Amino acid sequence: MNDDDLQRKSRSVADRDLNRGTTGFITLVVPSLAQPYLGQLADRVIGEARKRDYSVYVTAYAEGSPGGAREVLQSFDPAVSDGIILSLSELEDISPDNFDVDYPLVVLGSRTTWRRVDHVTHDDIESAKIAARYMLEHGSSRIAVIGAREPLDVRKLRNATESSAQLRLKGIVEECRSYHRQLDPALVGITPGSWTIGAGADAMRQLIDSHVPFDGVIALNDQLAYGVLSALATSGIRVPGQVQVIGFDNAEESAYLQTPLTSMDSGLYWIAFTAVKRIIGRIQGTITTPELLKAKSKIIVRKTTRP
Repeated sequence: MNDDDLQRKSRSVADRDLNRGTTGFITLVVPSLAQPYLGQLADRVIGEARKRDYSVYVTAYAEGSPGGAREVLQSFDPAVSDGIILSLSELEDISPDNFDVDYPLVVLGSRTTWRRVDHVTHDDIESAKIAARYMLEHGSSRIAVIGAREPLDVRKLRNATESSAQLRLKGIVEECRSYHRQLDPALVGITPGSWTIGAGADAMRQLIDSHVPFDGVIALNDQLAYGVLSALATSGIRVPGQVQVIGFDNAEESAYLQTPLTSMDSGLYWIAFTAVKRIIGRIQGTITTPELLKAKSKIIVRKTTRP
């Protein structure tokens, strides 16, 4: 394409956006791009937006900082883009009033939005139930969990309504109970910071060193699961012969490990497709009523569990 063609295309795009009174851009705001899940989310949102002749600005906020996501919502400039798709961290201090904005907004993640805005998320409880059910039906009777934010409190967990860590743990506890088993608090590995490979390895080593018996591990994301597999291998524990392992999010790398990881699919394609569809519907005025939309769960069985 020569310079004249580029100029004509630029004028055409500008004329189109002027006629519809929009910028032709969407802003995607995430806590970080270092996490594989969020990087893949950004890539798929960009792809879905491109199919609809929109471009995407991607930016990250300071997760858990005093301003964080709230500052992004308050400082948004509609002259720059037409609306925000916000991936909301579990660490953010957010209130219902923060969602009372006068521009299109779609929120992603496991945090509640009080039905103020469109909310697109993964069904964490159902996904965790499927993972626990698979473990129990394939020979594991003492399940460990890696990735909790705090010690197990079943009574408190019963009332949990947000946070992937809490909701996934809640689903595991409920499914174990339906099989007349209890999750042992001594087998809940805590990772108070981010869900990284190192955090998963450290938490797994602590459980191994405690000598409390277990024969299955559910890691609350795939990064944690990679660390779990490393710690088990270092300790000479065979996977899946002695211990089965399941992760969450079905990250691309999970299929290519030396022992490919069984993982709960996060429905990332559906989440990106739905988020872009909702934000453009908001921009165009065809969608006006907030909805909670959940991706369906399924297990991707690989080699860290028994067939």
